[in-house]
Amino acid sequence: MAETGEGPVLVMLHGGGPGASGVSNYHQNLPELAQHFRVLLPDQPGFGGSYRPTSEDLADRSITEIAVDALYQTLDELGIGTFHLLGNSLGGAAAIAMAQQRPERVARLVLMAPGGGWVPFGPTPTEGQKEMFRYYNGTGPSEKKMGAFIRTMVFDHKQFGEDVVRARYEASLDQSHSDFYHAYNAAFAQRGGMDPLWRDLHKIKAPTLLLWGRDDRTITLDGAGLMIKLIRDVQLHVFSRCGHWVQIERRRDFERLVMDFLSLSEEPA
Repeated sequence: MAETGEGPVLVMLHGGGPGASGVSNYHQNLPELAQHFRVLLPDQPGFGGSYRPTSEDLADRSITEIAVDALYQTLDELGIGTFHLLGNSLGGAAAIAMAQQRPERVARLVLMAPGGGWVPFGPTPTEGQKEMFRYYNGTGPSEKKMGAFIRTMVFDHKQFGEDVVRARYEASLDQSHSDFYHAYNAAFAQRGGMDPLWRDLHKIKAPTLLLWGRDDRTITLDGAGLMIKLIRDVQLHVFSRCGHWVQIERRRDFERLVMDFLSLSEEPA
């Protein structure tokens, strides 16, 4: 787990794309956020420097259940009681489940196009989900396939040059990560998608900020209605000309909204 800054604890959970990790997903936001918060960037199970759940693990429990257990164990070992929590996509699913299971621990919750709490009205899998499934299959990873993946994640891919594509591609080549991804995709298909966390959205007690790109082709905005209806204390901010990576595509607005929202609460212990 990477850590930077001082102040109230902010745990930031990354998404589930190939080559993802805590630092790779949020490094551009750290200079600003670390001025106000003690930012914790865990690599979720299967990603970055974290351990790789096996096929047997994923048959027994979902990736979200595995992640939530690992994250709470880590926070307990660090002696962290309450904290702010932010999650995107796969990390958004883990954040929802953490807030549902231990609502007294989560002071404020920020969700960016989260998995599990979203009920789509369009076809599934979505365009972005198809690219994630396709990446390790067939001929395996390539820079071309990584470029295609990134194009589905964002509204304007021209802001991401070859260096970004190459760095993310190289991060995806770890064989243990590739093996995990095959097991993860198989388990995802067998389970019929993410855990249906939307059924228990009413259990979230933390004030919640939803951030969504209007042009998200991975977890689409049209499925957000149930979250607005069922989360008790919730607000939604939608970004035009923005896809799945709000923290990158609308970096300054993202940082301002997050800091303003989190500053409304008392400091977590």
